[in-house]
Amino acid sequence: MSRRLGEEGKVLLKVRVLPDGNPASVDVEKSSSFGRLDEAARQAVARWRFVPAKRGDEPIEASVIVPIVFRLDS
Repeated sequence: MSRRLGEEGKVLLKVRVLPDGNPASVDVEKSSSFGRLDEAARQAVARWRFVPAKRGDEPIEASVIVPIVFRLDS
């Protein structure tokens, strides 16, 4: 639907990453102005696995900003 409507944009997501690399939460930090794109980005990133931050050799919980760009190429 978004493709047919020509919707493009950049979504910034704030992801809280657990020590095991799984995302604990994924929140929209800055919207693309299109709810469908924001939700598609949020759902996709929620399935990702991350390399956790470390303090010394110990993995720790941390947050990261993930940019997702939706662009239509002609």
